[in-house]
Amino acid sequence: MLNIPDIVNEEESEEFFRTISYNVKRIRNDRGISQLEVALSIGQKSSGFYANTENYKHGKHFNLLHLFKLSKLFDVEITEFFKQIK
Repeated sequence: MLNIPDIVNEEESEEFFRTISYNVKRIRNDRGISQLEVALSIGQKSSGFYANTENYKHGKHFNLLHLFKLSKLFDVEITEFFKQIK
């Protein structure tokens, strides 16, 4: 039997995704861009999926390609999305 350690627990994973969602929303609001504009800019067909990821609803979260596109759209380093919430 394999001995596979738990690297992070569920709570840590949730906090990680919430931090990213919070930072994306904060930066989008700072730029004055609507959810629909951002959704369409990153290749989503509507704002529904984007809204769920930005608010971390129903376990929806951004993937790496989303974050890469968002960093380009917002003209920020991708690391901005990972900064701890103050």
